[in-house]
Amino acid sequence: MAKIKLSEGGFSLIPEGVHTFKITEVEYKEDFGKMKVTMQTKDGKKHTEQFSLLTQKGEVNEGAVKAFSYFAKTALNNFNLDEIDDQDLVGCYITATVKHEEFESNKNPGKMLKSARLSDWTPAAGFGNGEYKNIAKAVEEDEDDLDDFLDD
Repeated sequence: MAKIKLSEGGFSLIPEGVHTFKITEVEYKEDFGKMKVTMQTKDGKKHTEQFSLLTQKGEVNEGAVKAFSYFAKTALNNFNLDEIDDQDLVGCYITATVKHEEFESNKNPGKMLKSARLSDWTPAAGFGNGEYKNIAKAVEEDEDDLDDFLDD
């Protein structure tokens, strides 16, 4: 007989307010135009943003493409981009305002559910502990090491 360790508590929404997230995973199903971006707060709470870049008819969903474009350009802190590799987002940080929205369940009419809606996205340089990918590190990686100059 196997013993399985169970987690503490269950699913919980990220509290309302301003939070910084690290993008930990991006999954893009190109044939269906489905983009799923998994993010995590410093204390490990997860949130997933989903973008349907194609309609059910296979046409470009302009609204979703605009929303994703703004999200990606903000996370990469580069508003001049024309295209990206979806994996460029992994490791980037973004700050957003979290608000809870209540809606009626499709499966259980009359039952009210809550979801977290993110807005007011801004670029972030990490959680404030020196960990970062976007903004500063992109510049840092392209520069020569100052120690190399000092050793000469």
